[in-house]
Amino acid sequence: MDWRELPPLAALRAFAAFVDTGSVVAAGDALSVSHAAVSQQLRGLESYLGVSLLDRSGRALRLTSDGEILAQGCADGFGQIARAVALVSGAEASRPLHISPTPSFAAAWLMPRLPEFRAAHPGQNIVLDPTPEIVTLAPGGVDLSIRYGNGDWSGLDSELLLQSAMVVVAAPSLIEGLDTSEPANLSALPWLEEVGTTESTRWLDARGVARGMRGSLTQVPGNLLLDGARDGLGVAVTVRHFVEADIQSGRLCVLHEDATPGTGYHLVTRQGIQRPPLKSFLSWIRKAARR
Repeated sequence: MDWRELPPLAALRAFAAFVDTGSVVAAGDALSVSHAAVSQQLRGLESYLGVSLLDRSGRALRLTSDGEILAQGCADGFGQIARAVALVSGAEASRPLHISPTPSFAAAWLMPRLPEFRAAHPGQNIVLDPTPEIVTLAPGGVDLSIRYGNGDWSGLDSELLLQSAMVVVAAPSLIEGLDTSEPANLSALPWLEEVGTTESTRWLDARGVARGMRGSLTQVPGNLLLDGARDGLGVAVTVRHFVEADIQSGRLCVLHEDATPGTGYHLVTRQGIQRPPLKSFLSWIRKAARR
């Protein structure tokens, strides 16, 4: 369907206003029209589409399943339009570049390299918001998320930045004399885990350790995870790239490794138009990863 086959824009705006405000009266106030005009637009939209968008059987109007689908489409479509208008009008020019990496990636990879980007773009303000959670990418919010996985995030664009296996590591002193080939033996050791994740218990459960973790579990911020592992405070699940130097030097031992093609850190962005600051950052980080 092209734009010429779409319902009238005024009807879609009235429907979007109703969804946003939750009532016909409030939608009318938001659009500076009467609630009767909004009701007329909603009925006209249903007639145009040949479906019921609103359930009128109760005291309050509710969206039908078709209404839910159209509501999401309107949110996405009007969001893209608003973003494009902001870009061409310069309204977003002063907004900082908002980046949300995982704490481990921020501490072990991004922060040591960030001065290079700042030197090349001294006037660009940045909000760096590390979190293990999968954040919502919405217009006016987070511009870029850096996530570990296989790149399969529905409705978003993802690009593999850094391919690296997940490894289970520990200091030699912690595992001395222990048969580390059996996951059940590892479950009795102390473990370290990044706050907000479940890598350790997930890894043990995936290998059939019925009781899961029997040793102590300490959750720490991502920037402290590897320091704790190096000091022998616990076993840790991490990305091999971050501990390669420790492995080569013998500070950490690889107990198990899971390597899947295409798995690693991805650059995750919304589909559609990108702000100039985001384009500049993506260009820089790609080159930094290749080096």
